[in-house]
Amino acid sequence: MSDTDVMAIAAHMHVLLRRKTGRVTDTEWMACNLEYAQAIVRFARERAQTDHLPELADWAQRLEQAMLPTTHTPVQSQPLLHPSALLLHRSDAEPVVPAPMAPRYVGGIR
Repeated sequence: MSDTDVMAIAAHMHVLLRRKTGRVTDTEWMACNLEYAQAIVRFARERAQTDHLPELADWAQRLEQAMLPTTHTPVQSQPLLHPSALLLHRSDAEPVVPAPMAPRYVGGIR
């Protein structure tokens, strides 16, 4: 699951917990810290059961699923230079500095 999806679930949990239980949470910390997210899930499930809030239990389940470790396939990094630019260096000439693949903004924004 993407970081954006996890953050959205954490934000929804934050709003639900604030409205239904008065509990204030840290959304960003919930999205990136497994222990904190697990504590929030436990709290949400307890309150969902005692206060009869099935929506809170559903979102606690979503947060728990979002925080489960997943196996990611390694992403290959893109080269900063065009591959053919690496072949431009000759031993009898000065080294050639290849241009970047994408044009860059040169001036400053004022």
